[in-house]
Amino acid sequence: MSATPNQPKTRPSIFTAILLALVVAALNIGLWWWGNLPHGPEDWHGQINGFAVSLFQRYQNPFNQDFPNDDQIDGDLKLLRHYTGRIRTYSTLQNPQVYRLAQKEGLKVMAGTVIDTRLDNNEKELDALIALANRYPDTIDRVLVGNEVLFRNDLPVDKMIVYLDRARAHIRQPVSIAEPDYIWLKYPQLADHVDYITIHLFPFWNGYPVSSDPQKSVAIQAAVGAYQQIKARFPNKHVVVGEVGWPSNGDRRERAYPSISNEAIFDREWMIWAQKNNVDYYLFEAFDQPWKENLGEGRTGAYWGVFSADRQLKFPFTGPVTEDTGWPWKALAASLLAIIPMIWFGIRFSRFKVTGRLFFDVLIQLACGLIVWSVTLPFNFYLDWIDWSMLVLLFPAQVAILAILLINGFEFTEVLWRRKWMRHADLLPPDPVEKQPFVSIHLACYNEPPEMVMVTLDSLAELEYQNYEVLVIDNNTKDPAIWKPVQEYCEKLGSKFRFFHLEPWPGFKAGALNFGLKETTPKADVVAVIDADYVVRKDWLSALTGYFHDPKVAVVQCPQAHRDFEHNRFRRMTAWEYDGFFRIGMHHRNERNAIIQHGTMTMVRRSALEGTGGWSEWTICEDAELGLRLMHAGYELVYVDELMGKGLTPADFKAYKSQRYRWAFGAMQILKGRWSWMTKKGPLSAGQRFHFLTGWFSWFADALHLIFTLMAIFWTAGMVGLPQVFSLPMQLFLIPIIGFFFAKAIFGFVLYRARVPCGWYDTIMASIASMGLSHAIARGILHGLTREKTSFVVTAKSRRLGGSNFAAFAPVREEMLMLLALVLCILGMARSTASHFAEGRLWMFILAAQAIPYISAMIGAWIAHKSGDKAG
Repeated sequence: MSATPNQPKTRPSIFTAILLALVVAALNIGLWWWGNLPHGPEDWHGQINGFAVSLFQRYQNPFNQDFPNDDQIDGDLKLLRHYTGRIRTYSTLQNPQVYRLAQKEGLKVMAGTVIDTRLDNNEKELDALIALANRYPDTIDRVLVGNEVLFRNDLPVDKMIVYLDRARAHIRQPVSIAEPDYIWLKYPQLADHVDYITIHLFPFWNGYPVSSDPQKSVAIQAAVGAYQQIKARFPNKHVVVGEVGWPSNGDRRERAYPSISNEAIFDREWMIWAQKNNVDYYLFEAFDQPWKENLGEGRTGAYWGVFSADRQLKFPFTGPVTEDTGWPWKALAASLLAIIPMIWFGIRFSRFKVTGRLFFDVLIQLACGLIVWSVTLPFNFYLDWIDWSMLVLLFPAQVAILAILLINGFEFTEVLWRRKWMRHADLLPPDPVEKQPFVSIHLACYNEPPEMVMVTLDSLAELEYQNYEVLVIDNNTKDPAIWKPVQEYCEKLGSKFRFFHLEPWPGFKAGALNFGLKETTPKADVVAVIDADYVVRKDWLSALTGYFHDPKVAVVQCPQAHRDFEHNRFRRMTAWEYDGFFRIGMHHRNERNAIIQHGTMTMVRRSALEGTGGWSEWTICEDAELGLRLMHAGYELVYVDELMGKGLTPADFKAYKSQRYRWAFGAMQILKGRWSWMTKKGPLSAGQRFHFLTGWFSWFADALHLIFTLMAIFWTAGMVGLPQVFSLPMQLFLIPIIGFFFAKAIFGFVLYRARVPCGWYDTIMASIASMGLSHAIARGILHGLTREKTSFVVTAKSRRLGGSNFAAFAPVREEMLMLLALVLCILGMARSTASHFAEGRLWMFILAAQAIPYISAMIGAWIAHKSGDKAG
């Protein structure tokens, strides 16, 4: 084994690390700058024709009977008086003092009424309108009987005509009804019952984009076209645009994007055009109204104000507009947060190629930028307690996602851009017989098919090695017809082979191996362990035992590998899925002497094994725990990436899932049992602690996937059933999740293609197999964290016959239920108003992505069922 000692960091490597970090930090600032380039709509000078107003303050809500007082309304009107001489209201019963206070400020009011399905309330609104119009004839210069009543289909047009005629009979001011432009075209008879026409123009809701060039702005052209169409249709009526504007935040609508800069561009361009063409309009609206989020418009409903809910002007009316005026300090914060980790990484891993160091610096900077973005973005929204609760719950998950991304990225970087493996081990020349360490090979089996075990024993009998013995330990197999033939076969193979039948015997596989340790010949220096289904190469021992001449070496490990899978689709996809870890992950961990010891094709120094306590019976992953324990004792573990033996893959999907569940459960047992070793300074190196803490993060991601899926199902059900309570998740929650999904998939796929010697078909099928295990791994992780013990289920390697096509899915019942729930959620979202918003469609995409592991599990179960047992 070759190893390069740590060299002192040279000045060039430090300089390169600093230079790379500064370049990436500068790129980060440049990206923030580019994303917030000032937009240059034409300047607006002069008074705004009018504002539509709802005068509720930041935390007020009419549905809670929480209304502004006189001082608050007066303050708002004084502020608006600097910008306009006209306002439009929506109700005569809510905030009736507006008209008195507007008179004091010299503002003209287009007074509105609430007309809807509540007929009694309609009467009260209309009576109040008549009274106020007569009381303030100089302030209320025109009135509106109803707002988008026909658009909402609250009342028939004939009923509205009755209301309009009644108002015109009792009010001297001009009377109209406010509706979108197409409603006037649909019901042209309305024009005969109003004194002027009031239309609403919202190109945003039609999905039209904004452009800083008025000639290219589809949104402005759509608004102008709609206005001109109404003017042409009703040439003898004055046309008032009762609402026109653009939101500054919220959910995207097709190609229409809500933003401060787009609001500034649209409003300025509209006002300039309206001024040139003498158009009567009211900007919608004066102030952001957070309570409107629950009115069916999604999050966007809260952000139509020219002023924020805190009464701050969102954008200037002259000069360029910047989307986020706070971007410089955010960009600087992200760069400063990343600069030290980037420099440290560049120095610590100067052995990586420059491309690799640059790539990982970009990942660090991206993670820090996302943290700054995630922390600051919520303050751009009017969040209620439900949103904040969701944020508090999901922010740690987002940090965990970024940590997993960086850990995967580190593996990606080291595997692709290392200059060479620092700890590389090859096969050794065979020792002379007199120098061969004596090896005791232990084969533990339980209820295994005797024919399969005999094949393994035959391969051991043919080893080109003199000094070895084979102990076959059968524990708790009840049927003598299974274990007796193996016993008889061992007797035929000669004195090197000894058979033991243990019944009853505690401790599962670890208990059997501990028994074997006691029965091992005293002259044995090395204990080797293989599974009952393995066929070993003749040179397995002769090419590897030489490593034990180094007293620091306690373990020599070869990869798990598989045979007889080529013509069986299920065994083939699982064989290649296993191969990925041994070609990628084990090399990555081996660089820091932190490999996972697995319980086959492994050799252990006997004195180290016995000296540290033998095989641990408190965990069902006794092999991985032993490897960690030997590292803690200061030993070296050698990984030789040579296929020295091949076994059988799990027989079916049930066995495949059961094995991975056991590994995940055992990993959590080890994590809990050896937590102090991994988190405190001690014999374990920093690299070893890193790998044993983070090596299971990908499995933690599966557990997070399950938790997030359950939360997503619950939240989606809420959005569909109670949209007034449950709103669409913000981009803050969606973007990192989608980014992580794609990044993890890309990392895995690229590494697989680079390191695993299989074709595209096998790569794809291996990916399906891997994703199909997600639910089993998640259950193993969660059960391992919350339970002390579970049953040790031996992985079936021979085909279990029988069962209908429907029975093929019995091993994936839970996955099928999860998939069904997700499909119902997607269908529910598609039928709801949320599907009209970009965030709604994004959420549906996430639900579909969440379903991929469950679909993969069903595919795997079906392939396993249909594959039969064509091989092995």
